[in-house]
Amino acid sequence: MAIQVGDEAPDFELKDNHGRTVRLSDFRGERNVVLLFYPFAFTGVCTGELCELRDNLPQFTDRDTQLLAVSNDSIHTLRVFAEQEGLEYPLLSDFWPHGNTSRAYGVFDEDKGCAVRGTFIIDKAGVVRWTVLNGLPDARDLNEYVKALDTL
Repeated sequence: MAIQVGDEAPDFELKDNHGRTVRLSDFRGERNVVLLFYPFAFTGVCTGELCELRDNLPQFTDRDTQLLAVSNDSIHTLRVFAEQEGLEYPLLSDFWPHGNTSRAYGVFDEDKGCAVRGTFIIDKAGVVRWTVLNGLPDARDLNEYVKALDTL
C-alpha cells in the first residue's frame, strides 16, 4: 500500500546520476520535495514526463521545492539519460538493494521489477501533503503538482 497524505515520508539514501548521496532528510526544514517515481529511463512516457518537468523546472524552484526523480535504473544508466535529455535535477537510483525505496513508498511492482508512476509532495516538515499513483502507461499531469504545491 502506498504512503498516504498525512504520513511522515520515509527517509531514504540513494545515489544520484553523478554518484552523489541524496537523503530526503537533507531537505527537511529547508525545502518542499516533489518525489517522483518512474519505471525506466529511455522509455517513451517516462522521457516525455521528465522532459516536461525539465522544461517547467522554474515552477518548482520558484516554489522553494526540490524535484527528485527515482527509478530502479543504475546510476550509470541515469547519467547517460540525464545527459542525453538535458535533465538538470537529480535522478536517483533505487537499483540496489533493488527497489527498497520504491517498496517503502508502496509503489514497487513486484511482477515487473520496477516502480509504478507514484508522486509524493512532501512539505518542509517531512509530511506527505499530496500524492497520486498512475499505471505504467499513464503519464501524470504536471499542473496537478503545481496546484498541490500552491496549497503548502
